[in-house]
Amino acid sequence: MPDLATARMLLDRLVAFPSVSRDSNLDLIEWVRGWLEAQGISAQVVPSPDGRKASLYAQVGPDVPGGVVLSGHSDVVPVDGQAWTSDPFTVTERDGRLYGRGTCDMKGFDALALAALVLAKRRGVKRPLQLALSHDEELGCIACIPMIEAMAALPRASAVIVGEPTMMRVVTGHKGGMAYWLRVRGYEVHSSIMHEGVSAILEGAKLLAWVNEQNAANRAARPGPLAAMFNPPWTTVHSGQISGGTAHNITAGACEFGIDFRVVPGEDPDHWRQAFYAKVAEVEAEMQAVRAEAGIDVDERFVVPPLAPETQGAAEALARALTGDNARHVVSYGTEAGQFQVRGWSAAVCGPGDIAQAHQADEYLTVAQFRAGWDFMEDLVAGLCK
Repeated sequence: MPDLATARMLLDRLVAFPSVSRDSNLDLIEWVRGWLEAQGISAQVVPSPDGRKASLYAQVGPDVPGGVVLSGHSDVVPVDGQAWTSDPFTVTERDGRLYGRGTCDMKGFDALALAALVLAKRRGVKRPLQLALSHDEELGCIACIPMIEAMAALPRASAVIVGEPTMMRVVTGHKGGMAYWLRVRGYEVHSSIMHEGVSAILEGAKLLAWVNEQNAANRAARPGPLAAMFNPPWTTVHSGQISGGTAHNITAGACEFGIDFRVVPGEDPDHWRQAFYAKVAEVEAEMQAVRAEAGIDVDERFVVPPLAPETQGAAEALARALTGDNARHVVSYGTEAGQFQVRGWSAAVCGPGDIAQAHQADEYLTVAQFRAGWDFMEDLVAGLCK
């Protein structure tokens, strides 16, 4: 019968796949598919449009509604430039911690979910347990959408548990996210006659000034009841990278930078999207009044819907019953829970590990948290057997 040792074996195997988001994850997905097949469980693979990556979903139990989805992602962030004290793609246990890239975010949960799927099959659950294993979550939580849509062929589950690291606390809300990369095309002239050219840097700065204005206004406004739960309790607009220009005495011919939004539940992300594009159009019109060939190209990287706390949500009720956690927890980062929720599933976030360890050198998951995660899975399966 699958147990904690089975989950630990699976964690070792999953971490050994260097499934960094910039690279393919097909070897990991194929191994998972084959391992499940060996346990008598059929899995469906959902390839990416270019065929380089894939997601996977599976079900055990009868074809009836009212089951539970365990949702995880297979990708991890890079280790480049990080000072690891052990091999990041080998699980190393020391001092009660399991070190390795992805042990916390979130192959620890993936391993537990896979073991739980087999446990559910062996025990003969009366309601189904489903697994959703996505790719490219670290790039924006959008690659999961085709998998979620494909899962509509399964009996509709009553709850989705997304196992991002929460220290096994029940997170019922998170901010949404939107990210854009802007390429500002100016027109180069000598800076002594800058009025005849267009500086991509100075024009881009108008958009960055708008970012600061939005943050100031949002901070000054009184937060709504949903926003008040967050830290900070307002929608934030941010830019973390910028480059441009060729010399100090030439108007910049190009400038590139990113702008991203973290939108509190209760606010419409499309409102912010429209406001952003309206400002881009305004600045671009001013540029083209000087030089018609100037302009701004916008690459929309991702749009992640927020997770709104649900009224009498099935996922929240389930997670609270299994963990005993009755406190209110919300987070400012995004997860795939919002993608499930906007498509009609009840969703909550609950998984082993501390988000503070995610993406760090010497990322780790404590043995105690891994064990707590397995206790959660055993209790979940027991409930599905009733």
